[in-house]
Amino acid sequence: MTRYIRHAAAFCVLLLAALLVNAARVQVVQAPSYQSNPANRRHDIARYHQPRGDILVGGEPVTGSRNTGEHLRWERTYHDGPMYAPVTGFASQAYGTTLLEDSEDGVLSGTDPVLLPLALWNGFTRARNAGGDVVTTVDRAAQRAAYRGLGARKGAVAAIEPATGRILALVSTPSYDPGLLSGNGAGAARSWRRLNRDADQPMLNRAVRQTYPPGSTFKVVTAAAALDAGVIGDVDAPTRSPAPYRLPGASTRLSNESKGCQDASLRVAFERSCNTVFAKLGVDVGVTGMAATAAGFGFNDGGLRIPFAVSPSTFDTSVDRAQLALSSIGQYNTRATPLQMAMVAAAVANGGQLRPPYLVERTTRPGGGMVAAAGSRPGRRAMQPSTAARLRELMTDVVRRGTGANAAIPGATVGGKTGTAQHGLGNSGTPYAWFVAWAQADRDLEPKVAVAVVVEDASAHRGDITGGGVAAPIAKAVMEAVLAP
Repeated sequence: MTRYIRHAAAFCVLLLAALLVNAARVQVVQAPSYQSNPANRRHDIARYHQPRGDILVGGEPVTGSRNTGEHLRWERTYHDGPMYAPVTGFASQAYGTTLLEDSEDGVLSGTDPVLLPLALWNGFTRARNAGGDVVTTVDRAAQRAAYRGLGARKGAVAAIEPATGRILALVSTPSYDPGLLSGNGAGAARSWRRLNRDADQPMLNRAVRQTYPPGSTFKVVTAAAALDAGVIGDVDAPTRSPAPYRLPGASTRLSNESKGCQDASLRVAFERSCNTVFAKLGVDVGVTGMAATAAGFGFNDGGLRIPFAVSPSTFDTSVDRAQLALSSIGQYNTRATPLQMAMVAAAVANGGQLRPPYLVERTTRPGGGMVAAAGSRPGRRAMQPSTAARLRELMTDVVRRGTGANAAIPGATVGGKTGTAQHGLGNSGTPYAWFVAWAQADRDLEPKVAVAVVVEDASAHRGDITGGGVAAPIAKAVMEAVLAP
């Protein structure tokens, strides 16, 4: 009898061991496959079981969370959603996350390990910390001025604090309300289909994800290259530039919109935006010199993040001399985001030093304790300080008595450069109206803002579309908002 009991006990022990082994197999070995199985909703239920942290502008949240009472309990909400969409992106239960909602998802959702005071214990219990907050660098007044300035027009605005790289405004129009995509019901699906079918691409972040031919605003870069290379020594000396200018090795003759460009000095050429002068200067500097200067300003940099990725602006380095001439006036294959052109203006305003732009000031725990602070990152020299000083003078002349007069601000020094970029087959498209600028109030010791504006569909006769007439007033409103005491 005792022998049978021992056999039964041993069999029970074997069964128990088999159960333990199977449980370990399911919970440890097969856990990743169960976790990633699309049919497993536990991860989504846990993710939306608590509200997300907030994205803050000027100390106030521009996001929130709404209790739906469903399995996926908390949905994202947005205040002034269309105005801040190029900053926040969306957080959708059905379509994922974009922009800051994506790059800072770990903090906002509470899954970032830095939020876990007892990481090992939380890993064992699978507990989830409350989401932290993301404090942005955006200036509320500047963002509003940019958004209202663009209005119903298609375009974008980017504004930067030159000395630090803090992004003060990031606007793209037409925009959309990210809250329409927050849920997972039929309404969100309808909004998703409508937004993706819209020919105006309201979900495209034109400020950082769309590149344009920068047109004459690129002449700031060409002027910097010519001054740094010593091709130009005196900004008031004749440049020996013919008008029209025959492109090297080609029969095409380049002309100007303005008069008085033949043999014009750099000062006059910059003020009148003479294509012939700057095309010749680019050729005189050469591909290597132009490419190096463009790279110093941030062109051809595929790794820029603010913290989400920015589309690289490009200056083609495999061009012949004729193509180089066109590239040097912001045409041919030269392409730039509005953020990139704001960086160009910021480098001029900051004495030739370019500070990498950034959008997140700091991240905090739910109780307000600091998680991480971004701060200004080390800059790089885009041009010689003496070159920056000359360009500030030239850009100031453009606003004082040139094509940028619409950006003048009483009680402040403003420097700018207008641009009208041709595009489309045979340049048949409506020209893009550009304006880049920086501003310094008389009471300030240094420029406080650099801005770039591009308007794609200016509502004017084709021949009347100019950066000074269309884009400069928008830039002025943004700069005034930043400079306001």
